[in-house]
Amino acid sequence: MGKVIMMCGVCGSGKTTYAKQKEKEGYIRLSIDEEMWSLYGQKGIDYPEKQYDELSEKVEHVLRKTMIDLIKDGKNVVIDFSFWNKDSRNLYKNIIEKLGGTVELVYMKASKEILWKRLQKRNLSLHANSPFVITDEILEHHYNEFQEPKGEGEIVLLQQ
Repeated sequence: MGKVIMMCGVCGSGKTTYAKQKEKEGYIRLSIDEEMWSLYGQKGIDYPEKQYDELSEKVEHVLRKTMIDLIKDGKNVVIDFSFWNKDSRNLYKNIIEKLGGTVELVYMKASKEILWKRLQKRNLSLHANSPFVITDEILEHHYNEFQEPKGEGEIVLLQQ
């Protein structure tokens, strides 16, 4: 069966950069941000901001089904989500393992200062992998709400 890499980290930590490298190595990359951009366009412009959570849940459901099909086909997958809470990580781990896949949890650990520095650059160009501006308030919220994996078999890649 296939191997599934679950990316984990706060916005700006380098998840997509790492996942794209794995894609070059033959993994199939699943990205909520890219799928949202492709299907619905830009948040606040092509659809109302208040619809984001509802639409992203729909996209995640479709990508989860795709992941399941890929695992059944023995493919290697990298999931380019944030996996910001332990419950969502456990849900995916259970699905993957029940299907006979192996899981690798890669945690891109970065300080708030590094994240903010990266996001200031990223905010200058909105696109599928940077679909909306991350403000100080959004970063603060994401950073504070993020449940850091500990004892979950995670591979920690410290960002400098």
